[in-house]
Amino acid sequence: MERRMPWVVGILTAVVYAALSILRFRRFTVTSWDNAIFEQAVAAYSRFEAPIVPVKGPGYHILGDHFSPIYAVLGPVYRVFPYAQTLLVAQAVLIAISAGLITALGTRYLGGVVGSIVGLLYAGSFGVQSAVVADFHEVAFALPFLALAGAAFVEARYSRVLLWSLPLLLVKEDMGFTVAAIGVALWLAGERRRGLALAIAGVVAVGVVVGLVIPHFNSGDTYDYTGALGGESGVLATLAAEPQRKLLTLALTFAITGVAALLSPWAVVTVPTFAWRFVGDNPYYWGTEWHYSLVLMPIAFVAMIDVLARRRRLIWPATVAAVVVTAVTFVDSPLTTLAKAETWQESPRAGAAEGAMEHVPDGAYVESDLGLLTHLVTDHHVYWRGTVGDAVPDYIVFDAMYSEDDVVEYGRRTHGTTYTVIFDEGGYVVARRGGAG
Repeated sequence: MERRMPWVVGILTAVVYAALSILRFRRFTVTSWDNAIFEQAVAAYSRFEAPIVPVKGPGYHILGDHFSPIYAVLGPVYRVFPYAQTLLVAQAVLIAISAGLITALGTRYLGGVVGSIVGLLYAGSFGVQSAVVADFHEVAFALPFLALAGAAFVEARYSRVLLWSLPLLLVKEDMGFTVAAIGVALWLAGERRRGLALAIAGVVAVGVVVGLVIPHFNSGDTYDYTGALGGESGVLATLAAEPQRKLLTLALTFAITGVAALLSPWAVVTVPTFAWRFVGDNPYYWGTEWHYSLVLMPIAFVAMIDVLARRRRLIWPATVAAVVVTAVTFVDSPLTTLAKAETWQESPRAGAAEGAMEHVPDGAYVESDLGLLTHLVTDHHVYWRGTVGDAVPDYIVFDAMYSEDDVVEYGRRTHGTTYTVIFDEGGYVVARRGGAG
């Protein structure tokens, strides 16, 4: 049974999160523009083209925004399944792989029952749930590598820790600091030479990517997020902002492990993520929402297993505490929406949304607000209204929930040309460039 549980937890995780993501997409639930951004990049990779993302702006090269070449591996998958939902399912699978790996580690060191519980706690953790409802993000690729590197650390296979850590450098530029922190964890475990080498490699990688690679692809020859550290208030003032919110995020990350994770040297791997989030001037970084806690989850639960494997008297107290805390976080959590009838039903606005999209021919150049952005990207050349620049789209699609502008006046003012409304229903408005004919 112990051998089967990693598969059971992994498959269950994949099915549940894929279902949740697809149901939300089907109901036209809007989170952000991110899924549209990543789909345009993956679509370009699938055609063996540079990852130009018009949603971010005309001619925008996504590697000039963040260094995340790893999700180019989705290109072949997208070529076979060219849908926005492909990315959502891919994220569910990546989470599931990490859940299976953590369950396998847990059952190996803590026994079938406790190990399976730990795997399920990870799969249902707040960081994972919040990331799923934020749609696809590249950091999902970090999860299997963090789980594999963490498992190697627990097993004292330190060469494998290095092996599984290095691919993290392809996930996102800030992961270089996480790789450096893994080096620190190795140092604390007595692996001085390997630890120092990995720490140096991680820091150097960040310097090269942020200082050279990203500016090379950036139209302004710079790294756009340098000013985000501290913002206008400065690093110290930003760090001190909303301390209760930040402390809750910090406390909850370890409380869901029964606080056991704090006793492991592997816990130091969380430090870079907490650091850049808490000194970043974006308030969304500070809380438990969105996808920002996703990479912390495998780190925390591997650290939990590491401690309980060595301090067996803590196994049940820590596990029970972790279950209790996780149960509290489940109240009104995304997973609980699967128990609600409306989640499985069409949105009341679905008919109007589909009608709006039917009025936009495939391949047309479209400007959209957030309302239908992620649904239009697959079959159209899409710009977001906030970054459309000097592009003049064939169609403008607005959702009254996000754009109060008169679409005809907006088109005249922004693009200097005439647009005619050809669809107006349920809050969705479609305008075509030119006259009514």
